Amino acid sequence: MEKAELEQEVQRQLTVLRRGTAEIVSEEGLAAKIMSSLVSGKPMRVKLGADPSAPDLHLGHAVVLDKLRQFQDLGHQIVFIIGDYTARIGDPSGRSKTRPPLTGEQIDANARSYFEQVYSILDQQKTEVRYNGEWLSRLTFEEIIRLASRFTIQQILERDDFSKRYHGQVPIFFHEFFYPLMQAYDSVAVQADVELGGTDQKFNFLLARELQEQVGQVAQVAFMMPILPGLDGIHKMSKSLDNYIGIAENAVDMYGKCMSIPDGLMEQYFTLLTSMPEPELQCIVAGITDGSVHPMTAKKRLAFLVTERFHGTESAAAAQANFENIFSKRASTVSADIAYEDVTLPAEFAGLPEVAVIDLLFSLGAVPSKSEARRLIQQGGIEIEGRRVADIGFRVSLVHSPIHMRVGKKRFLAVNL
Repeated sequence: MEKAELEQEVQRQLTVLRRGTAEIVSEEGLAAKIMSSLVSGKPMRVKLGADPSAPDLHLGHAVVLDKLRQFQDLGHQIVFIIGDYTARIGDPSGRSKTRPPLTGEQIDANARSYFEQVYSILDQQKTEVRYNGEWLSRLTFEEIIRLASRFTIQQILERDDFSKRYHGQVPIFFHEFFYPLMQAYDSVAVQADVELGGTDQKFNFLLARELQEQVGQVAQVAFMMPILPGLDGIHKMSKSLDNYIGIAENAVDMYGKCMSIPDGLMEQYFTLLTSMPEPELQCIVAGITDGSVHPMTAKKRLAFLVTERFHGTESAAAAQANFENIFSKRASTVSADIAYEDVTLPAEFAGLPEVAVIDLLFSLGAVPSKSEARRLIQQGGIEIEGRRVADIGFRVSLVHSPIHMRVGKKRFLAVNL
């Protein structure tokens, strides 16, 4: 390639890789590595580490895996590291207490399940899989001490989770300090050019950059993706919070769950979970804002695209037809079989796209207190449009009118906007 062609290709790859990304440290470094790869013909080594702490992956994991696939499609080498050795400690990122270690049997079983789901996104033939026990188990105690001597306790305590636990007098066990060191050593062992993960991994990524430079390697690029909010629209997608959409879920459930996300998350979900061209996406966003695109229409498009990528066009179409059939039946049941009490949306929520269900219930006078609203939700006593509300952080879309709600066993409300 001529110099102009090389620079054009670098910019093309950067444009692809920037989409949906939260932060790159540094973009100049990434451009230089891409250029070096083009000139030498040697692909960049792009690392993702995963501790097999649970066998099920959800769409939050897919955000990072999709970016890996983009690197893969651009001709770069994916190095997927299973943290069989670091799992003996457990990543303390975002944790308020020590995580229990896993047994070898749990690690092996979880790793097998991981890859059954991972390869629905990544090209298996172009993915290098490594287990970090391969190099970490070989370190002598002297080598571990020398590794630890490269960093200070003050540096490690800069991690937000460690800092909070330290100042809150919550125990931090000494072995937990070794997790970021071990993750950093992984980058040295596989000579990573890029490390990919969520924004909660920034400290670990930067530590790895420093270690690589100390041992004479070129520092990796830290490539961070945003944390995908869950179905409640508040907390990150998590199985433990029951606000997730699993990669391995069947098409009907996947489509239905996508239809339940708050309207305010659609742009982020379109950006992070679909390959919809940016102009088309911005047209949909603008249309929702000016009223030319109905939010329900946009959400159906989103649900179809997400379901299609994991289950194919035929299954996505069937899931959509199933949803529309159930929705139409539910609408006729709502109007025909139940006597709903007509109420008006409180003025304080007028013009808002959505509202917390607890705030809405309290403002309507449907519950005597917000704590009672929480109790009803936890006991399964709140339904909206026939669907039970399972999360106290659930937000009600204020787009369609009326909104049909069941409060407790006997009270039914039709909230008019």
